[in-house]
Amino acid sequence: MERKQQQSEKAKPSGLLKPLALGKLTGRYLAHQEGLPCLPVPPLQQTLDRYLLALQPIISEEEWTHTKGLVDEFRKPGGVGERLQKGLERRARKTENWLSDWWLKTAYLDYRLPVVVHSSPGVVLPKQDFLDQQGQLRFAAKLIEGILDFKTMIDNETLPVEYLGGKPLCMNQYYQILSSCRIPGPKHDSVVNYTKGKKLPSHITVVHNFQFFELDVYSSDGSPLTTDQIFIQLEKIWNTSLQTNKEPIGILTTNHRNSWAKAYNNLIKDKTNKESVRSIEKSIFTVCLDSPIPRVSDDIYKSRVAAQMLHGGGSRWNSGNRWFDKTLQFIVAEDGSCGLVYEHAPAEGPPIVALLDHIVEYTKKPELVRSPMIPLPMPKKLRFNITPEIKHDIEKAKQNLNIMVQDLDIKVIVFHHFGKNFPKLERISPDAFIQMALQLAYYRMYGQVCATYESASLRMFRLGRTDTIRSASVDSLKFVEAMDNPSKQNLEKAELLRRATQAHRAYTDMAIKGNAIDRHLLGLKIQAIEDLVSMPELFMDTAYAVAMHFNLSTSQVPAKTDCVMCFGPVVPDGYGVCYNPMDDHINFAMSAYNSCAETNAARLAHYLEKALLDMRLLLQSTPKSKL
Repeated sequence: MERKQQQSEKAKPSGLLKPLALGKLTGRYLAHQEGLPCLPVPPLQQTLDRYLLALQPIISEEEWTHTKGLVDEFRKPGGVGERLQKGLERRARKTENWLSDWWLKTAYLDYRLPVVVHSSPGVVLPKQDFLDQQGQLRFAAKLIEGILDFKTMIDNETLPVEYLGGKPLCMNQYYQILSSCRIPGPKHDSVVNYTKGKKLPSHITVVHNFQFFELDVYSSDGSPLTTDQIFIQLEKIWNTSLQTNKEPIGILTTNHRNSWAKAYNNLIKDKTNKESVRSIEKSIFTVCLDSPIPRVSDDIYKSRVAAQMLHGGGSRWNSGNRWFDKTLQFIVAEDGSCGLVYEHAPAEGPPIVALLDHIVEYTKKPELVRSPMIPLPMPKKLRFNITPEIKHDIEKAKQNLNIMVQDLDIKVIVFHHFGKNFPKLERISPDAFIQMALQLAYYRMYGQVCATYESASLRMFRLGRTDTIRSASVDSLKFVEAMDNPSKQNLEKAELLRRATQAHRAYTDMAIKGNAIDRHLLGLKIQAIEDLVSMPELFMDTAYAVAMHFNLSTSQVPAKTDCVMCFGPVVPDGYGVCYNPMDDHINFAMSAYNSCAETNAARLAHYLEKALLDMRLLLQSTPKSKL
């Protein structure tokens, strides 16, 4: 789920997110990484042909003809396209991955909107039943122990290698998510990772009532603390942070990146503040002990929790109980709502969800032994000296955040009529089936299709991140146009649906093998900037802007746990849609902006449910295809 390329092909700091320092993780991890292929640069003519094809459903014929002229100019032998392609191929020969540094910058570090809503995804976990505040702290303690258990696998390099279609995947993202943090900068940000130093961090950050604490989670012999020990430490933190009148220093991290960079430099001029900030940045991860969210009816409860995970509910609720630049923040509220929010620069959704699956399983294990109680030192409270200027920055950040919170329209639904088992019975890819339902829902709402972004993993390649599956295709358009056309027979509609899902499956396969068009086009564009050649007209064309304006930004993030990831739209008039298909139901989270009169998350949810049911009915009423 990237978040932004979608409008302007994001960017961020120049790479403090380095491939692993050699020597630190020798052995299995490195041997595995070196065995992975490098990301290919697709053939130029192939990408240009596929680009023209991808434009067909989303622009007019005249625009398409105009763009075809620009493409033909760009692809001439000896022309600018060929020169840029050769530059990319040279870069690919010299680097571990020709795309990864550029993507990190463009998609994240140079991107200046707040990470909250615009970039950082949240995950809603199943609600816990806490009888009391002790239940909250005991669950948080068990969760912390589960994360440390996962960390041991990362540290010992015993994390099982993941496979896709029989091919091993790059495991680098797992090594980037702990003890790391984003740092704001005046023009672009950076990511620091403290697992590369000589002295590894041994503490986490815990935040309660806007107050931050450094909690050591390893005992003097290097073994992780047990649930019992962590629980006692969390109780100490809880009891020393009962006052709720503290300045919400964490709210500064919700601001526009340039404003936050200014406030950050001002904040760390003070020695105490600097030490506190460094402690948060270096910590292995953060745990946010939230106050309960306002009571709401069951049908909107999940949507409200999703908002809490994404932004904390605003300055009156839990937004100050965060440090949004921290890569991983686990959230456990008094009322049993829980989940996490993560800063997107170091990793995509799937590694985060794999970690979550591990933790959720771990929290269900019974306590084997009661650990002997050795007196533990009081966790260290992180102090901040608030000057009038910092107070002003906090107030400004509160105002901006509350506007953002008011503007985000988010709807979580559980589609309970069927799950991924139904499309599988029909020999259709569940992901393709859901994507076609989204195409149909959007078409019924707006009478047209739009550029649609679905993230595809490039982890088959060393340091691979993502490319784009373009779900709006010539075939999907034929299907959605036919679906409500009374002059078409059901048999024909069903064939068109199957064809559209097969086209989607084919594009997905092409994307995960490194042959999609979006990152290649981005690479050619950045190459032109780096070569200081004038920007080719192809990239100044309206059609390119339309193709990159993703009104539907979507991601499938499957999990074993019954959870759902959520994120904001990437354009002002768009939707963010994330889904987790379980066997017999599908969890969806969809978001839109209230400031856009044309979009409405609940309306999209309604049309999506109807589309899924209509497509099932269509397939059930027609004999299985020979396709």
